[in-house]
Amino acid sequence: MADLFPETIETDRLRLEALRPGTVDVFELYEVCSSDPAIDEITRYLAWDPHETPRDTLEFVEGVAEQRESHEGGSYLIRPREGDPGAGEIAGIAGFGVDWETRTMTLGVWLRKRFWGRGYSGERAAAFMGLAFGRLDLELVAITAHVDNEKSNRAIETYTEAHGGGRDGLLRNWRLQDGDPVDVYRYSVSHEEWRESATDEDVEVTFHDR
Repeated sequence: MADLFPETIETDRLRLEALRPGTVDVFELYEVCSSDPAIDEITRYLAWDPHETPRDTLEFVEGVAEQRESHEGGSYLIRPREGDPGAGEIAGIAGFGVDWETRTMTLGVWLRKRFWGRGYSGERAAAFMGLAFGRLDLELVAITAHVDNEKSNRAIETYTEAHGGGRDGLLRNWRLQDGDPVDVYRYSVSHEEWRESATDEDVEVTFHDR
């Protein structure tokens, strides 16, 4: 089956590797998702809980692989490239969903705490914008963040504004977290804004299909 999404994406400092069975060490990922020293803080605003068994991790990997095969989205391991501290380690996971009818890509990311503050979230966003607008001919890239997640909201506002976009507004009861509806802020960048913006967030992006 033809694959619309790259197998790997390389930026100035990051290597994003497609997350699928056979290409990821499930036990390596399980250790990160279950017992990272800051796992509770990492997952505080996320829609998933720390993994309790390797089976949880395997089911997660299989689930995102099915999403990729249906061309509804993709997930990638984030690994710093040589020259950055922690090069080669799993720093987190970056993903996106695609709504082909509305021509919108919605981004998501989480990082281990010791990789916070390096600008990795903005660099991966720039890479996915290049994919959405330069390769998939989509019209909008959107990102949401829990209203109380000040750190993520500041980061998202910074890189969306750098690419010509910004905050759209508040979405009430937008998603469930621990079974309860929560409010989020939504940010977006349009294809036209991305194309016309002059930004310091530009990064070199290379797509590898195999």
